[in-house]
Amino acid sequence: MDTFLLLNLVAFIAIVIYGLYLFARVVLTRIAYIKLGQKSEFDRDFKERFRRIGTIVFGQAKLLKDKKSGTIHVMMFYGFILVQFGALDMFIKGLSPENHLPFGPLYPAFTFFQEIVTLTILVAVVWAFHRRYIEKLVRLKRGFKAGLVLIFIGTLMLSVLFGNGFAMIWHGHEAAWTEPIASLVALAFGWLSPLAAMVLFYIAWWVHTITILTFLVYVPQSKHAHLLAAPVNVFLSKRVPGKLKKLNFDIDEDAEENEDEISFGVGKVEDFEQFQMIDFYACVECGRCTDVCPASGTGKMLSPMDLMVKIRDHLTAKGAAVTGKSPWVPSYAFAGTAGNQLASGSESGEKSIQDISLIGDVITEEEISGCTTCRACEEACPVMNEHMGTIIDLRRYLVMTEGKMNQDQQRAVMNIERQGNPWGLSKKDRIKWRELDESVYIPTVKELKKEEKEFEYLFWVSSMGAYDSRSQKIALSFAKLMNQAGVSFAILGNKEANSGDTARRIGNEFLFQEIAEKNIKEFEKSGVTKIVTIDPHAYNIFKNEYPDFGYEAEVYHHTQMLYDLIMDGRLQPNGEINERLTYHDSCYLGRYNGVFDPPREILHSIPGLELVEMDRNRENGMCCGAGGGLMWSEETTGNRINVSRTEQAIQVKPTMISSACPYCLTMLSDGTKAKEVEEDISTMDVAEILALSVFAEEQVKTA
Repeated sequence: MDTFLLLNLVAFIAIVIYGLYLFARVVLTRIAYIKLGQKSEFDRDFKERFRRIGTIVFGQAKLLKDKKSGTIHVMMFYGFILVQFGALDMFIKGLSPENHLPFGPLYPAFTFFQEIVTLTILVAVVWAFHRRYIEKLVRLKRGFKAGLVLIFIGTLMLSVLFGNGFAMIWHGHEAAWTEPIASLVALAFGWLSPLAAMVLFYIAWWVHTITILTFLVYVPQSKHAHLLAAPVNVFLSKRVPGKLKKLNFDIDEDAEENEDEISFGVGKVEDFEQFQMIDFYACVECGRCTDVCPASGTGKMLSPMDLMVKIRDHLTAKGAAVTGKSPWVPSYAFAGTAGNQLASGSESGEKSIQDISLIGDVITEEEISGCTTCRACEEACPVMNEHMGTIIDLRRYLVMTEGKMNQDQQRAVMNIERQGNPWGLSKKDRIKWRELDESVYIPTVKELKKEEKEFEYLFWVSSMGAYDSRSQKIALSFAKLMNQAGVSFAILGNKEANSGDTARRIGNEFLFQEIAEKNIKEFEKSGVTKIVTIDPHAYNIFKNEYPDFGYEAEVYHHTQMLYDLIMDGRLQPNGEINERLTYHDSCYLGRYNGVFDPPREILHSIPGLELVEMDRNRENGMCCGAGGGLMWSEETTGNRINVSRTEQAIQVKPTMISSACPYCLTMLSDGTKAKEVEEDISTMDVAEILALSVFAEEQVKTA
């Protein structure tokens, strides 16, 4: 027996060392691939970053948004952490029979707890199998690879339970409440001799050992690399959701240039930043992102999950060719794979991977252009991948390096550049909207300066508020409410330009920076310290992205101001509005900036109004289809996004659909027309509805 135990120990040490070596090799190889990318900036707000680790990694906050899948994952996640103590105990029992972890009088309770945890994990495995292969959840992939992890985990748990049962027979232990499952196994196989039980114990023991080491090596070279990459990704993710990075256009012409031409954006996988590359390996392939994507859901080519997976696979292949490090181990077992052949130094292989274009061969232009930048994918992602920033980087390359852009969007961008608005209407007409109701006091900054008066807020009207006939009504209603509440404000009038959001999201970063620079000069010249706007896109870009260019101000969305004015008693919605209303969350107001409650609280304060929520609301709300510059182009594939969103609204049987964004309102209005329900369902901004209630008596007198 001593000889057997010695040989067993030697074999155990050898296989553990080999397994750990292969694991380290794979991890270091992936790190080498990531290092091919550009260096990333990192701020040291560790408090916020560790808070995210607590809530998202250990709290499983995002996973639990899907109650069933989230519960399964919690069972596996915590179960797998806790069961590692059982694995150590199992190793000790095989290396030194009759010994175990030194927990003293607590050991019986430990074994009972371990069996409960093991059984819980087995339940989770069966449940996960049912979700993927029986229930056939659409977002989940099927096939052998997709279920391999369930086989690994199931094998590990069963080998522990059966191994412990056989050990009880081998050592002559009686059934005990502390090991209920193992006792049942021992009872079922009680007819075995001690020697036979010992043999079966070591079979189970070695199955457990080899499985856990195989799983260890498998994890970093599969989609389960998220077990390693996800916590890192959560820690390193952006503190401001959806914030785009600033590009540096200062080029040193005297510096020696590479053979490649100067480019902007991402045209090669190594142009991505290293932190972005961690996204690719953190992807769980759970499909949550694609499941909520408005483009994917309406029949467009874009799938955020597929985009991440395709770039990851391309990075792995190119990384193998460039670094010479094999992506798949053991190398002898995967010698025939494309990745390992590329790593072996095959000239033809290296040439072929260098010839593959990231945009075109890996990711199509149609996928890149289909994104509405709504961030539904990022909100749903349990590992905090930032799909939208990746797509914008690809757009920047297409637009600024290759000069490719949708014709309709190109026309809108040119109009913004020339006239400061997407329609190309005259700059001089920007102020004319206030002539629609001259009873509303809407002064310009210039007019107040002439009168030697001060103002507190700059009202950024936006191109929609200034030129679009439907949105002009929103701007007037808001201005009238500010008059009623005694808010001191001014507009820039014809000095107002475009916020630059459209140009930036389409991919024309150069134009955006020109616009931002001009706007900042105008703001500083006019002494602007507070901005309020009806446009969530302008709200987001002024609040979160202009600070990168040296300008910071207090920025408010009009619903935030109106809510505060109601709470302060400066606005009193007394008039009844007897409507059944559903509210649509603007992506740039809600998901980007967390402003969900103020619009709803305003609506709740209006007498007679019944507020009903759509199935997809708040963080999970669906995009209207206007973001990312898509407002200015036609959808040519699948169903229209705005119509799909309108259909979701119609399901709750409203008489009115409301929003707090002029873009959203336009898309929803068009949606009601497409569904031929515009006579039965009206569409109004929150400010317009509030104005109807606040000025109800005035309207009655006028009538």
